[in-house]
Amino acid sequence: QGTMAEKILVTGGAGYIGSHCVLELVEAGYVPVVIDNFHNAIQGVDELPESLRRVQQIVHQPILFQEVDITNEAALQELFSKHCFSAVMHFAGLKAVGESVQKPLDYYRVNLTGTIQLLETMKAHGVRNIVFSSSATVYGDPKYLPLDENHPVGGCTNPYGKSKYFIEEMIRDLCKAERDWNAVLLRYFNPIGAHESGMIGEDPQGIPNNLMPYVAQVAVGRREFLSVFGNDYKTDDGTGVRDYIHVVDLAKGHIAALKKLKENCGCKIYNLGTGTGYSVLQMVRAMEKASGREIKYKITGRREGDVASCYANPALAECELGWKAAFGLDKMCEDLWRWQLQNPTGF
Repeated sequence: QGTMAEKILVTGGAGYIGSHCVLELVEAGYVPVVIDNFHNAIQGVDELPESLRRVQQIVHQPILFQEVDITNEAALQELFSKHCFSAVMHFAGLKAVGESVQKPLDYYRVNLTGTIQLLETMKAHGVRNIVFSSSATVYGDPKYLPLDENHPVGGCTNPYGKSKYFIEEMIRDLCKAERDWNAVLLRYFNPIGAHESGMIGEDPQGIPNNLMPYVAQVAVGRREFLSVFGNDYKTDDGTGVRDYIHVVDLAKGHIAALKKLKENCGCKIYNLGTGTGYSVLQMVRAMEKASGREIKYKITGRREGDVASCYANPALAECELGWKAAFGLDKMCEDLWRWQLQNPTGF
């Protein structure tokens, strides 16, 4: 090996996207150090989150984990004193759109002050490389499609989206003020699917906030039917159109982002999506095909804050990161179905 493998701090690394990124980090030869506060992760045996216990089984090596809340300054200081990180991947945060409307202060406290604590601790310890988990929700209601990185941001319809936008702005300002900082802000579209082992995947607590976990739960018999919110949008079949990306493709995008940091890139922003939009009903059909089961649905009223269509122009990421989504809709649904079948009640 020669040099010591680089240590990467992964905040919120026990969650859906975080755990898939931890796996890719190990596969790519990095040493992930994971922190999580179990807000959205199930505790397994040995103090380890169940998701990471399974990642260990897949990669056949131990994963370094510590239970830490990013709003806990002392715990962060101690962590940074103990390890020498070459970069941070920041996933930790609250992420339910609907809940953010009900509890805005929770979202601002955790997402904003948590990130400020993290950045201040990084600064104090000379760690100046970060990959941030942002969201296409920063674009608000699309003025044009597909969405490229120059599309105006900040017209967010909920506190969750605003918190992502504010954090992007904080990091941009930091990179402007201190030229030795490097940041890659990744705007995710709609991550779905699961690792092909079927051992890790999305495990929503309670009623899923996102379409596909809900659809999968209907297919597996855990829920009776899907509510389709509105079929009178200006789309081909009247239902909302979104850009779905396989979570493994998304994770590989983070590895590409780490390599970009190495170039002293300053602050860069990339969309992670496929560039293809699918409607709710197209997704239902695709899941029926993957599962071989009927998925019952009912049309109900529109949901507040939903846009008709939203999909990416992913050209910049392809050009500058050398990354492109490789998996199509069938693979996303097959992998989601395998995870759902093997784990009918999640972790």
